Amino acid sequence: MSLPSLLRGKLSVPAVGAPLFISSGPDLVIAQCTSGIVGSFPALNARPAPLLSEWLDRITSELAAYHKADPSAPVAPFAVNQIVHRSNDRLEYDVQACIDHRVPIVITSLGARPDINDAIHSYGGLVLHDVINDKFARKAIEKGADGLIAVAAGAGGHAGTLSPFALIREIRTWFDGPLLLSGSIAHGQSILAAQAAGADLAYIGSAFLATEEAVADKGYKEMIVGGTSADVVYSNLFTGVHGNYLRGSIVAAGLDPDNLPESDPSAMDFGSGGNTEAKAWKDIWGSGQGIATVTATVPAAKLIQRLVEEYQQAVDALLTAVAAAPTAAP
Repeated sequence: MSLPSLLRGKLSVPAVGAPLFISSGPDLVIAQCTSGIVGSFPALNARPAPLLSEWLDRITSELAAYHKADPSAPVAPFAVNQIVHRSNDRLEYDVQACIDHRVPIVITSLGARPDINDAIHSYGGLVLHDVINDKFARKAIEKGADGLIAVAAGAGGHAGTLSPFALIREIRTWFDGPLLLSGSIAHGQSILAAQAAGADLAYIGSAFLATEEAVADKGYKEMIVGGTSADVVYSNLFTGVHGNYLRGSIVAAGLDPDNLPESDPSAMDFGSGGNTEAKAWKDIWGSGQGIATVTATVPAAKLIQRLVEEYQQAVDALLTAVAAAPTAAP
């Protein structure tokens, strides 16, 4: 296992805040980074396109000022998510903005391209690529990604169906580089479990939807706070790619969450309504299965502090259990 050098000594807990379409912006990213986890946002959240450079200027300058004011505090680097799919007509512009601002980490999704990886590597940036199976993982590394995000069953938004134990173990048979795990992680114990399974870092998204800094509808936050895994529905209707969505938002759009038709994967259109008038992310709200642990809307710093405390408690409990375990006779 391998933790990237730019993260060593910069984290309060081994976690990355996943990019949340529409809901992640500078306020959330800065709060995450200054609390000791990697903060991220999708480049497409900055609309119109020139706003992306403004966001990058602000994030870079505020993180630098925070570190200067207290050099001993862990300030994590930030990441920008790029959708590497042919439907993204902003990709070239957004990648150039990342190059111009020397964005420390770029997360690529829905397509692995050597030219994009080379562009980020040109200034020393790190590329993490999200994958739902071992086949895509191998392709991503072959095309030049530095690390992988294993998106297992139960993750919010676009997600796979594999058990995290199966997915992590398959990847670890051949890859010893940076590996993150995504899927229902909203508690400090789960972060430690991700590491025990073989990941370097936990990748946490849905829990941050209910933070004060998230740019999410009030009803969306309330649905996250009041929800459990039973409130999450897996469907490809809304974008052409399978993902997890909140049952209540599907009902509110006038659809039956238990009888959703299949969409045509060849007609991917992110942000459209797929086969419906309801738009993914705006009307149909994404969520992972781990939301039962999220019980209130709080500042991101408070959520991260809870994760830090739970993680440390889990580590202490594990060490106690190991110390008390009987040793085999020689």
